[in-house]
Order: sequence, then C-alpha cells, then structure tokens
Amino acid sequence: MTSTIAVPATARAAVIVTVKEDLVIKEVNVVQPSDLAAGECLVKVDYAGCCHSDVHVKNDDWGRTQTPIVAGHEGVGHVIAIGANTIGSPVKIGDRVGMKWFANACLKCEMCRLGYESCCTLARQQTHGLTVEGTFAEYTRCWVDYLTPIPDGLDSAAVTPLLCAGLTIYKALKLSNAKPGHWVALSGAGGGLGHLGIQFAVAMGIRVIAIDTGAEKRDLCYKLGAEKWVDFVESKDLVKDVQDATGGLGPHAAIIAVGHALPFNQAIMYLRSTGTLVAIGMPGPANGILNLPIALLISKCLSIVGSATGNRQDMAEALDFMARGKVDCHHEIRDFNEVNNALKDVSEGKVKGRIVLKIAS
Repeated sequence: MTSTIAVPATARAAVIVTVKEDLVIKEVNVVQPSDLAAGECLVKVDYAGCCHSDVHVKNDDWGRTQTPIVAGHEGVGHVIAIGANTIGSPVKIGDRVGMKWFANACLKCEMCRLGYESCCTLARQQTHGLTVEGTFAEYTRCWVDYLTPIPDGLDSAAVTPLLCAGLTIYKALKLSNAKPGHWVALSGAGGGLGHLGIQFAVAMGIRVIAIDTGAEKRDLCYKLGAEKWVDFVESKDLVKDVQDATGGLGPHAAIIAVGHALPFNQAIMYLRSTGTLVAIGMPGPANGILNLPIALLISKCLSIVGSATGNRQDMAEALDFMARGKVDCHHEIRDFNEVNNALKDVSEGKVKGRIVLKIAS
C-alpha cells in the first residue's frame, strides 16, 4: 500500500554498536515503502519505553545480542506504510499502534495455538532491539499481524510501558493462581513492572505485599494500593517479614520482577503451602541460578512458573484495564538524546515507575 506520507532516506536511531558501551545516536537508513515485504509495515515512532531488558541486551548478558542493531522494544507510533500485497491487515495507514518485545509470531504453530506466542520459534527469531531493529528510532519496520492497536483516549506516552512492562506483569498475575482476597508478594514493586502490577492486582481483588527499597518507592507502592511494605535493604530477615505481613503463613503467590537470583530463592522460603512462584525477571547467567531444597518444594506443594511475556489477548485485556481507569503508568518523559542516561538510571535502580523517551521530533 502506497504511503501518502514522505519517508526520509535516513533518520535518527540509538544503535548498539559495541556491547557494554553507550548506545550511539546516529543517522541510519530508513526502509522505504517500496522495500516492505507483504505483511510488513513502517511505523513512525512517537515514544519508546526504557526497560531493564534494554540494559541486559546492551551488555549482552544473555549472549544473543547482534551488533550493530537499533535498541529498544517498547514503543507507540503510527503506521505510515504497509507492504504491497499484504492481505487482511488488522491495521491501516494512520493507525496508532504499539510495539512489543516480540516483533512477530507465526500464529500457526502449537505454541501459538495454545496462546504461548512468546514460545514461538519465529517470535524468538524476531525480537525488537535484540534480533531485529528496535523502537529507539524515528522509524522502524514492523509486522502488521503483531502490532497492537491502541484504544482512543489513551495518552501515547503513558500507554507505552504497557506494551512490555504492563503486559508482562499482567500475564504473571494471571499465572499466579491468586484469587480475590489472596496475598501476592511483588519483588521490584516500585519499578516499571512492579508499580503496574500493584494496580492490576488491586483491580483484580488481590492483596499486595510490596518488596523494594527506598522511601520514594515505599510511598508510591502504598499510594497505588499495596497493603504491606518490606524494604529488602532494611529487613534483617526478609522471609520472616514477608510471612508476618500475611499473619504468618506467607503469601499465596510471589512474582519476581528483578534481575537477581536472591529474591527468587527467598520466595521459595516465604511462600505458603500450595503457593506459586512466577519468574519474570531475567538475571544474567552469572547470577541466575535457582537453588532450592527439593524436599521443601514437594512438602509445600509449590508451583514454579516462568513467563516471558503475554499474548495478544493478554495485551488487549491489559489495555482495557487502563482504558477503564484502573491502571495508570507513573512515568517520566525524557528527550531521545537522554537515552544513555536513562538506561544508566534504570540499571542503578533509581527509576520510580518508568522512563519514556520522546522519539518524534
């Protein structure tokens, strides 16, 4: 489909040139509408979120980073061109859309049919900012079937973090088996995923124990509806403090949204019998070992679940929570040129909520 919008030959992007070094903001070639394959489209990016996964990718913590590559995976923009011979596109030129961690999925394999699109082989091969060009760019190539239409009335900057952080924590809550009135412990509660998780949980009738550190994050967590707070720095016995917060038995579920193994191992100890641990934080290989007594796992009848992110239905449900005013992303908008400072703040745990970069000039 021919674009009626002029597409420049080059535009700005933040590129991983060398792992473990700052991103380089430079002019890169923009794919032209005539070069788009069927099923592909070009999106003009308005906003992009800064996620801790962007730090892991930049540092090649998972051993999969390809260089050079445009970084970023969480974004909102507008479709400005669609590849010729595209059939049945769910989006059209001019639509406001969201881009997620996984850029595409085959939608035909066993995993996709079961709703586990994040386990699709194609999805693992086409991941924004890791294996295909990401959202830290003024223009990026996407796939029409895997873009997320953004409901009218939602602020573009505020909704951007839902495309990764919101989707991931919402799916984790669904997998936690927590029911209304149950306790869930959220590790990393004051961060991008965690602060959204508090709001989703409260809207679902789930009681929250927020685990994080610092007065600002504590105040935010209480403001959003967390009933209990445990500061992991100040606590002398975190396992006991979390159990005491629930009256002694421990929470029914724990969702770990941080990139270090210790909170995962602590959760095994403080969960009540039949509890569920949902792992969504991705530690690097150096500190990513889950070490637990097998006898404890069996005797307490515990469940351990891993979740990469949600599917398209989960995304639609998460957006509906925001559209109904149940979830609001606490975010700070920074200029695109601040990308490296933003990622530094994310890596040092200084961010309350989420940083969103304004990409469009």
